[in-house]
Amino acid sequence: MLHALSELLRVDTLITLLFSIAAFAAVLSFAAPLMQDDPLKARMKAVSVERDRLRAEQKIKGLGESKLRDKRNAGAARRFVDILNLRKVFEAETSRELLRQAGLRSERHLILYLVARVGFPIGMGLLAFGYVSIIYADTASPQMLIAATAFGLIAGNYLPYLLLRNLVTRRQASIRRAWPDSLDLMLICVEAGMAIEPAMQRVAREIGAISVPLAEEMTLTVAELSFLQERRKAFENLGKRTGLAQVKSVVTSLIQSERYGTPLGTALRVLAQENRDMRMSEAERKAAALPPRLTVPMMLFFMPVIFVIIMGPVFLTVSKLLF
Repeated sequence: MLHALSELLRVDTLITLLFSIAAFAAVLSFAAPLMQDDPLKARMKAVSVERDRLRAEQKIKGLGESKLRDKRNAGAARRFVDILNLRKVFEAETSRELLRQAGLRSERHLILYLVARVGFPIGMGLLAFGYVSIIYADTASPQMLIAATAFGLIAGNYLPYLLLRNLVTRRQASIRRAWPDSLDLMLICVEAGMAIEPAMQRVAREIGAISVPLAEEMTLTVAELSFLQERRKAFENLGKRTGLAQVKSVVTSLIQSERYGTPLGTALRVLAQENRDMRMSEAERKAAALPPRLTVPMMLFFMPVIFVIIMGPVFLTVSKLLF
């Protein structure tokens, strides 16, 4: 055993091992992009499914029947939601709006989210109770078990909402970053004589390389403009699905242009300039906040190294003279 360990710790063996790891990492870095799926293609496929759902829903409404529901979800989860009336308990429309902002539009996503709002507290409460009962079996008092269970219940109650809110925040950040560029592209298309639908379709194709969520939302808006009876509703849905003030201001201008026939190019030019200024102001604000944030890391990591470099030779010289 000691002989094998000494052979492993030899310099030439370690050098060979390090070179092997470096070669594997280099091959992996080149091969990883080739093995990844195209996120834009997957999202556009999901949008096509949503477009088909909208078409079927409008067809059902045209026949005077009730609103179309996703029949694929008629399973145990749906029955569980219906029995406990979770749609009313957790305000299904508010949850549905939040799920749409996260890019989850299917009825199945709503069912799973409502089930998670019930299942997570129970599961984490039982997990906390079992953990304390097993790890602290000798010292755990009833009050300690009750406190741990209550903590698990509270954490489980907020965990699904926090996870969903994190998805919404990341998605909104992607849309916010690419929105000024999309307005510039839309302005070019509109001033070139294109209508709003082909302009948004073209922008969705071009902006997908920067922000897949924004391309998805604009493609879905084009589909709604084709199927919904009120075009104003399609623009309002775009603002609701994104939940961003920048998008809602542009949506208001588009609705006014559709209703009153005002020049859309002029409004888009002003809004594009405002969004560029807002993005620049946000970048300047982050740059101004950078020095205070760097103070603590510099004191913890840079200053000790500088002291060692400056004072190290002095200490070595003094130690040689003294000893």
